[in-house]
Amino acid sequence: GLTTARLLADAGKQVLVLEKHFKFGGYTHTFKRDNYEWDVGIHYIGGNLHKPNSFLRRLFDYVSNGNLHWARMDNIYDRMVFPDKTYDFISGKGAFLETMISYFPKEEKSIRNYINLVDQVSKKSLSYYANKALPGLLGSLAYPFMSKPFLEYAGRFTKEVLTSLGCSTELIGVLTGQWGDYGLPPSQSSFGVQAMVARHYWEGGNYPVGGSRMIAETIIPGIQSNGGKVILSCGVQKVMIKKGSAIGVLLDNGDEIMSKMVISSAGVKNTFEVLLNDENTLSSKTAPINQVEASSGYYCLHIGLNKSAKEIGLNNANLWVYPGYDHDKNLENYLSDNKHPYPVVFISFPSAKDPSWDKDHPNSATIEVITVAEFEKHKKWEDKQWKKRGDEYESFKETISQSLLESLYKQSPKTKGHVDYYELSTPLTSRDLANYKEGELYGINHTPKRFQQKWLKPQTNIKNLYLTGQDIVTAGVSAAMMSGVITSSAILKKNLMKQFLH
Repeated sequence: GLTTARLLADAGKQVLVLEKHFKFGGYTHTFKRDNYEWDVGIHYIGGNLHKPNSFLRRLFDYVSNGNLHWARMDNIYDRMVFPDKTYDFISGKGAFLETMISYFPKEEKSIRNYINLVDQVSKKSLSYYANKALPGLLGSLAYPFMSKPFLEYAGRFTKEVLTSLGCSTELIGVLTGQWGDYGLPPSQSSFGVQAMVARHYWEGGNYPVGGSRMIAETIIPGIQSNGGKVILSCGVQKVMIKKGSAIGVLLDNGDEIMSKMVISSAGVKNTFEVLLNDENTLSSKTAPINQVEASSGYYCLHIGLNKSAKEIGLNNANLWVYPGYDHDKNLENYLSDNKHPYPVVFISFPSAKDPSWDKDHPNSATIEVITVAEFEKHKKWEDKQWKKRGDEYESFKETISQSLLESLYKQSPKTKGHVDYYELSTPLTSRDLANYKEGELYGINHTPKRFQQKWLKPQTNIKNLYLTGQDIVTAGVSAAMMSGVITSSAILKKNLMKQFLH
């Protein structure tokens, strides 16, 4: 939303950004307790951000006026922890390849083929996404040529593609060890998203200096300096439609704001099921929203430690902890009976990633421990208010918190005895603060079917209503920013990608 606003403001449009939450940035905002501060959704960003000429770096530099700075993570950015062995993901495609071959010498050919395929599929995704920016008829005519090469693989399941390359269960388990970054295990996810995420991190991980709130904080001034307005705590109740055209929005407080164009970055489910939810607009003209489903919810335990990362000896690699190599089975076991181990536990060390942390928060550190959570399990408290859900809910949360602390101590024993504060967010927290109906993290699920939805693009069937955000591209900050470029290109009828690609 912010990227779209910045690009349109630069093109001379009058822009108004309405944010429902009391903080800017969606899943990039942070929150504070005592001396601690945590990210709610950003744990690392890939994509060559250390290279000033890379696409993503140029885009970030542009929207932030060069005020957003990046710290590169250590050479090992992800560590996959299985019961019998640990595998490191190392920066640099060549180094990654060599390391994987050293772990699986007998599968060298499969690994090389996989790396080549990931490269190819990621490159093919560019024309698939560029097609989304093309207007009506032109977009439709070009769609088969521009999308087919990517969909050939994005239309298949990750597990099926990796099995066809001859990968063993163990190798599949390791190569898809980042499945938590897009929310689906190998036999449910599209190989398109696996390829894009894997390639995104080949050059390692990066972290915004000062924490993820710096993303919104450095983008907003550029919108304002062009006469744009950005307003907090301003929820939209519905998009107003007249004779098949969007004419403005009705706010939660009853005010109406008229505009020539409405752009929703609230996610496609919210847009069609909530903001357009009235008889006049729910005709066959709106998107086939039932063709996509919401992604999973999650628990995140935000932990504050009373010593610095250095003193405790924490490095900044993320840990991905798994009970076994078959991610699908791990997930299935856990969902059928929560007594089974968590299918994935992701442990992130934000204060160790941020070089400015120690200066602003001396003698302290933060950790986030994340796992899968089902919205269903929290239904009985869904009508209660944030922070006022009662004792039963609090004790339920305490049980989860303790089990996640156990996971942390097992992987990082030195943290024991230094935990000074912890607080758990559940799918209800995400629902209330990020406004996703079921507290989902990644908008809509990254299945093969999702990538085959031709209507997931900026233009909708309602005139002057446009979409932007992770649902029209794919999960994550970089993809959401890219959707801002695609949406702005569609509105301005001009290829804005060119200025960021060298």
